[in-house]
Amino acid sequence: MSNRHSAPSRLELDYARYPRKNEMPQFQKYYRKAQAATFPPLRLLYRVLFRLTRNSHLVDLSIDCDIGGGLYLGHPHCITINPSARIGQNVNIHKGVTIGQENRGARKGVPTIGNNVWIGVNATIVGNIIIGDDVLIAPNTYVNCNIPSHCVVLGNPCQIKPNAHATEGYVNRTVPFYEQGETV
Repeated sequence: MSNRHSAPSRLELDYARYPRKNEMPQFQKYYRKAQAATFPPLRLLYRVLFRLTRNSHLVDLSIDCDIGGGLYLGHPHCITINPSARIGQNVNIHKGVTIGQENRGARKGVPTIGNNVWIGVNATIVGNIIIGDDVLIAPNTYVNCNIPSHCVVLGNPCQIKPNAHATEGYVNRTVPFYEQGETV
């Protein structure tokens, strides 16, 4: 008999990032439940509930968006995330953030965001760029270039400041990293 257990669901990992369960936005709960549901009528129900609750917060987020466990949405209003964007684990996203697509030029495409990233109020991240791990993106920052791990990014145009512990004190209550389908 095996002592192996399934890794926690992304919903469970998200809950762990909030001080109290009731602080997680309702649309985030339905977002994770719709992603995990395998029974078609239940999946449809969660998708409808997600859309209704998401719209009340003016959040543009697709069920198909790939966001790792441990997502924390601080003041979850007016957030736009392109459905093709890939976002890692233990990421904080705040009010007014746009994670979007560039439609032409050398950076045509959508961002890939690493683990343990803090994205401040009204930050904009666009284009086929890579944001490394342990990155703090300051409020009102416009990011359209690759950002290495362990950096603080601020301003427009963005200025990159190396910092060995960029998100220390910002990304709190982090959850362990799990690959999908992993057992512990």
